[in-house]
Amino acid sequence: MCGIIGYVGDKDVVQVILDGLARLEYRGYDSAGIAVEADGVLHVAKRAGKLANLREQLASTPLPSSHHGIGHTRWATHGQPTDANAHPHLSDDGRIALVHNGIIENHAALRADLEARGIVFASQTDSEVAAQLLGVELAACGDLTQAMRATCGQLAGAFTLVAIDAQDPDRVVAARRNSPLVVGVGQGENFVASDVAAFIDHTREAIELGQDQVVTITPSSIDVTDFDGHPATTRRYHVDWDASAAEKGGFDWFMRKEIFEQPRAIADTLLGRYDERGQLTLDEVRIGPEELRRADKIVIIACGTAFYAGMVAKYAIEHWTRVPCEVELASEFRYRDPIIDSRTLCVTISQSGETMDTLMAIRYAREQGARVIAICNTYGATIPRESDAVIYTHAGPEIGVASTKGFTTQVVACYLLGLFLAQVRGTKYGDEIRAVVAELEQLPEYVQQVLDRADDTYALARAMVDVQDFVFLGRHVGYPAALEGALKLKELAYLHAEGFAAGELKHGPIAIIDSTTPVFVVVPPQGRDQLHDKVVSNIQEVRARGAHTVVLVERGDESVAPYADTVIELPRVSTLLQPVVAVVPLQLFACELASALGNDVDQPRNLAKSVTVE
Repeated sequence: MCGIIGYVGDKDVVQVILDGLARLEYRGYDSAGIAVEADGVLHVAKRAGKLANLREQLASTPLPSSHHGIGHTRWATHGQPTDANAHPHLSDDGRIALVHNGIIENHAALRADLEARGIVFASQTDSEVAAQLLGVELAACGDLTQAMRATCGQLAGAFTLVAIDAQDPDRVVAARRNSPLVVGVGQGENFVASDVAAFIDHTREAIELGQDQVVTITPSSIDVTDFDGHPATTRRYHVDWDASAAEKGGFDWFMRKEIFEQPRAIADTLLGRYDERGQLTLDEVRIGPEELRRADKIVIIACGTAFYAGMVAKYAIEHWTRVPCEVELASEFRYRDPIIDSRTLCVTISQSGETMDTLMAIRYAREQGARVIAICNTYGATIPRESDAVIYTHAGPEIGVASTKGFTTQVVACYLLGLFLAQVRGTKYGDEIRAVVAELEQLPEYVQQVLDRADDTYALARAMVDVQDFVFLGRHVGYPAALEGALKLKELAYLHAEGFAAGELKHGPIAIIDSTTPVFVVVPPQGRDQLHDKVVSNIQEVRARGAHTVVLVERGDESVAPYADTVIELPRVSTLLQPVVAVVPLQLFACELASALGNDVDQPRNLAKSVTVE
C-alpha cells in the first residue's frame, strides 16, 4: 500500500526523494518521511498527514546536503498515523534507517524478543521491528546486504524493505516478499521504488525483481541475490510512458484527467490485437490452444472495481464461449474451499498487479492445478509474473485512487479474452468475431461523445450537493455498471450509495425509495429480449414512490422520456459493450459532486491505490 523510494547518485537526494514521493502519494498519505546520510550520520524528517506537511518541515528545518537516502509515504496498518509511527524508522543505535511496505505477521513475537535484549522502541508499528532486527543483524555481521538477508529470513508476511547504513555511504539495500519493488537504472545513479512512477523523471529503464530477492544499489552497480545469497535472475525492461503521462495536464484532478484519457486508453488496449489474417492475437497468452479448449470452467478473481469488470466479463465470456463462468471476490476465494482443478481457467484482474488478496488467490488456484491468465496495467508486477499468461491493458499510469480508465480498459481486455477463447474453441465464426472487434474499435469515439457532454453531468452533480442517499439500478451488464457507479460515489463523495439489480427492487430495496432519493438507472439497448421493457417498468415503480429518476439510455430511445426527470444519452452500442459507455457519466458525476463538496478527489480518505496487504 505504501510508497517507497531509495536513491544513490550525484543529485540532491532530498529533492529526488520528495519528487518521487509526490508521484507515489496515491499509494498512501497518512504520513511521509525521509532519511539521508551525511558525514556518517543519519538525518530524519517525518510528519503525519500528507506530503505537504513534510515539505513544510523541510522548508523550515532543511536536511543536510546528501546523495544517499530513502523516503516513504504511508497508508497506516499497525499504529495510528502519527509523527512517531511515520517512516523511516531507526535502529536503536541510530545506525540504520528503514522504510517498509506490507505487514510483518510475526512482529509481536519479534518485538518481545528484541525488547528482552534491551532494545527500546519508539513507535507502535510492525515496521520498526524490521528496523531494529536489521540493526541487531548488522552489528553482528557488519555488512548491510548480509544483514538484510538474515533479517528477511526471520520475517513472516508481506514486505518490501529499503534501508541505508550511516557507516556505509553510497549504498542502498532493499528486499521484497509479496510486495512490489522495482529498480530504476540510471547513469551514475540508481533507484529502488515501489512503482516506476517514483523515478520516471530520471530514467525509463527498470529491472523487475522476483520473489524473495535482495538488491544492493550503488551509483555504479546493481547486485541482486535471493535470501540465501545466491545470484538471482532478473529482467530489464523499458517503461513505455514518460513523466508527462503522470502530470495533471491542466485538469484540476488526476481522476478527471484519467476519465478524459479513456478514449486513448481503450484504443491502446485494442492496439495490435487483430492481425491481417483476421485473427485475434494475444501474444502474452502463452497457454496452448489445446489447454484452452479443454477448460470446462472459467473463474474470474478480483477485488473492488476490478470485480465489477469481472462481472461484465462473465456475461460476455459465457455468451461467446458457452463455458460456465464464475466471478469471485479474491478476498473470499480461497477460504471457501472452491472447486477448481486442471480443467479450470482462472482469470485475475488487477490494475496494479500487486493486489494481495488477488495474488494469494491465484497462488491457491495454481496449487490446485488451474491455469491463470492475468489482466493487468502494470508491466513487471507480481501478479502477471506469477500467472501463466497476461493481457496488459496499456492504460498508462492511473494516479487517482478511484479507478476510472482502469475499469474501462479491464472490461475491454476481458472482451478481447472472451473473443480469443471463442476463436480458439470455435464457438464463434470469424465474421462474427470481426463484427464485435469492429464495434470495439469504435468505443474510443463513443466514449469521447459521452465526454463531450460532460458539462450536463457536472450541472446535475452540482444540483445534488445536498443529497445524502443515492440508488443505482441496472440489469444484465447494466447491473455491474450500477454497482461501479455507486462505488465511485461512496469512494469520492463519502455518501450512502447502493447499487442493485433492477429485478431485485421489489424484493426489499424499494423500501428505501422516497422523494429525497435520486435513482440512476442504466437502461439496456432496445431490442435486447425483454430486458429493456422490464427496466422501464422499474423506472415507473421508483417514480411512483417520488424518486428523482436519472436515466442513462441509448440515443434515440424515447420510450423512457415520460418517466425520466433527467436523461443522459449514451451512444448506441450492443448490449454487452454498453458498460464501457454507461460508466463514464457515472464517473463524471461522482468526480464533480465530490469536488463540489470540497473533498480531495484524488486521495479520498482511508483509501490507497494498491491494496498490498490482506
